[in-house]
Amino acid sequence: MFDWANQSYNMVITSTIFPAYYVGITANTKYGKNTVSFFGHKFINTVLQNYILSASYLLIVITLPILTSLADYRGAKKSYLQLFTWLGALACAGLFFLQEGGPVEFGMICFGLATIGYCGGFVFYNSYLPQIATFDKQNDVSARGFIYGFAGSIVVQLVCLIAVLFHNFFHITEDMGARISFIIVFVWWIGFAFIAFRILPKGEPNTGSHKFNVWTGGFKELAKVFHNVKNMPLVKRFLPAFFFYSVGVQTIMLVAAEFAAKELHMKDDDLITIILIIQVVAILGAWLTSLASNKYGNTKALIVLVTFWTITCLCVYYIANETQFYIAAFAVGLVMGGVQSLSRSTYAKFLPSDIPDTASYFSFYDATEKLSIVVGLGTFAAVEAWTHEMRDSALVLDGFFFIGLLLLLVLNFAERKSFKTEPILI
Repeated sequence: MFDWANQSYNMVITSTIFPAYYVGITANTKYGKNTVSFFGHKFINTVLQNYILSASYLLIVITLPILTSLADYRGAKKSYLQLFTWLGALACAGLFFLQEGGPVEFGMICFGLATIGYCGGFVFYNSYLPQIATFDKQNDVSARGFIYGFAGSIVVQLVCLIAVLFHNFFHITEDMGARISFIIVFVWWIGFAFIAFRILPKGEPNTGSHKFNVWTGGFKELAKVFHNVKNMPLVKRFLPAFFFYSVGVQTIMLVAAEFAAKELHMKDDDLITIILIIQVVAILGAWLTSLASNKYGNTKALIVLVTFWTITCLCVYYIANETQFYIAAFAVGLVMGGVQSLSRSTYAKFLPSDIPDTASYFSFYDATEKLSIVVGLGTFAAVEAWTHEMRDSALVLDGFFFIGLLLLLVLNFAERKSFKTEPILI
């Protein structure tokens, strides 16, 4: 139900209504076409959006390893989960005040804070996986979470579309319908999150081995986890592969709407339809990936998925019309949910089964993912700013997929040499 709740942000704010609304209200400003001013500095509208996202994810990378160590130390990961969820949901409500012709600073700050709240909450949420699911059920539970998320995002998207598409019925403008959808996300996100807040167990303080204050303990716990990860043969090979293919996966999901709006000039209605198709297909993809990984193994399934991603990303460079984009969107949807759910469960399986401080270990996983987004969005924005072509940015992303695929092949070779599925400390 936490996935069901927070994917409202992912669908409405990063994928459909907000990107289209933002591009629309900044298409023609007093600063020029597709140009905005942010604290006195001029930016291409989508470049600023990607820079804000990149900066938000960078802040998460810097702070969350410390916060998760503190959460394990104090047994407070549920409190941090609630804190970041409230931050993200309230920031979505703040987007209501971003209007055409007005300043963008407050709205884009809220956009960044919503991203921080979403990503921060996910770190602590992910760390519950080895705590609430046995080793043999982690693939299925991880996939089920993503399936609930995709399903919930479809429902909230349909609710928001009522406000946007039927704005005349409510005697409001289309822009007001979009702004109301940001309030709907706030209510949906925080409302359904209370189900998870009520049911998920509280963490137990991990203070037995610590003889220092909580801040020192946080840094020392982080250092201990980093040392242990370096000595886990499979984990230390999985994380670099995960980083490189996540650069491509996460960036494509975040900029797909921008690409369709700017490069193909697709209408908002068509764009929203495509995103909904992606979400529906992603449910099927996550379920099929769970079945395949249980039969053939996680690493082999990931190799197939990343190979598919590599080919699809290369094809994006040549997309010239809406039909081709529909085909690419279907392909992305088929592997989107699968690669995310399988990556999470693969990392959980590679960790020792008896670690008490799961939030600290999952901070490395999430920090790797968020750092990949920083690199991906920063690279995508920089290439677009340099060449003024999103297609060139997509082509650069494909190189990250290829490197990730090579590293997965190395991981598969190392795993075959191992006698056990779980990592062995050496």
